[in-house]
Amino acid sequence: MAIVQGYEFPEDRLYDIENQIWYLPLGDGTLRAGFTAWSAALMGEVLVFTPKRLGHSFEKDRWFAMVEGGKWIGAARAGFDGVIVAQNEGLIDKPELLTKGPFGDGWMLIVRPAGPDWRAGLVTGVDVGPAVEAWIATGSYKSRAG
Repeated sequence: MAIVQGYEFPEDRLYDIENQIWYLPLGDGTLRAGFTAWSAALMGEVLVFTPKRLGHSFEKDRWFAMVEGGKWIGAARAGFDGVIVAQNEGLIDKPELLTKGPFGDGWMLIVRPAGPDWRAGLVTGVDVGPAVEAWIATGSYKSRAG
């Protein structure tokens, strides 16, 4: 488990560092996706979670869910092209789960990657901690705050 600024980053997931989204392979070719604990903390209170509709496709670096919170309004952006397979219905009713358990009950979507190269650019394992630390140090996340 990598710890960055007091936030956990489980090493069994793949991370889109720039978008602060994690992906967990489910064994059937799909992936569970969610925000990292670090990014969830920046959002503050989450008031609304609006995912793309089931069966809709999405493109890399484009939105696949929208989040409105006390400190942040913006998009969850995808790390690759794919299709929405399922959404966390619990987040629609209780969007605060996104920040209370981002690696558990606060997951957002289950997606199916469109191509075999979906892992390109994602970070996993022992590389997660240093990659997140370096990204935070750049301060580029500040340009995405609402």
